[in-house]
Amino acid sequence: MDIGVDQRCMGEIDMQALKERILAQEPAVWAEQSIRQQTYEVHQETESIVMLFCEESWPDGEIYKDSGWELLADVAVPVIDYVIGTWYEPGGCLLRAMAAKLKAGGRILPHRDKLSSFHIGHRIHVPITTSQAVRYTIAGKPYQFEVGNVYEINNQKLHSVLNMGSEDRISFIFDYVPAEKLPAGAPTEYR
Repeated sequence: MDIGVDQRCMGEIDMQALKERILAQEPAVWAEQSIRQQTYEVHQETESIVMLFCEESWPDGEIYKDSGWELLADVAVPVIDYVIGTWYEPGGCLLRAMAAKLKAGGRILPHRDKLSSFHIGHRIHVPITTSQAVRYTIAGKPYQFEVGNVYEINNQKLHSVLNMGSEDRISFIFDYVPAEKLPAGAPTEYR
């Protein structure tokens, strides 16, 4: 969603339980779901634990739980609910939720999120691990996101991530469409 600025730090968040759960996952879990890597070229150097995802055709398509739901939902949903309840109007629709890893030395090439759902949804990032060697760039400007804070990014501006460090960068990411932006008849429940 175009939020009028490149990004905004929304404040501090308690995400310790979510962080511990994500970091406890085995490498095989990260490699299990490759839909983002196969579908979007810019995400080839990433791995994901997908909890919730929507079909590209949404609002005509479905929203569905993926394998990460059973692994993370009990610690992730309270974080999501807190963010929505603190900074947005409840009653909208959660379209995507996942832990996303950018491998050490990896990059996400500059891109804009183009699907219609990205134009009406808030893109939220909760850093789980990061370092001074990780650089987010939005609209040509570098940003440093810190663990313990929650951020919204303007995914309609050109954005990229470069991990020049020796450790993987992990973020918990979710997309929330507020009620007033939901298309008529759009599915809001996930199966």
